Amino acid sequence: MRIRELESMDFEELWVLHEELTKFLVEKIAAEKAQLENRLSILSRSGIRAAEGDSPREAVTPTGRPKVVPKYRNTSPPYETWSGRGKQPRWLKKALDEGAKIEEFIIAVER
Repeated sequence: MRIRELESMDFEELWVLHEELTKFLVEKIAAEKAQLENRLSILSRSGIRAAEGDSPREAVTPTGRPKVVPKYRNTSPPYETWSGRGKQPRWLKKALDEGAKIEEFIIAVER
């Protein structure tokens, strides 16, 4: 709706439009609130307590499974990490073959 159309409307028409918009917005807000409350209940059932300042090791993914936090970090590009599960990554295998010890790559856990 253009401003010229609004300017040509009388007070009663504008008031009806205002009421319709208010009703529409209230319904939209209620639907959004219900969706957020549903997501919150799902998160609380899965055990996330982010407000309590829990460590990342206690975090849960959206699927409800515990989040796997990396335990080992590469020293040269530090963005390369490994959780300790599954097959060892190439960077770790190469370093271990060159004589490094796995303890050198452990990530310190802050509590």
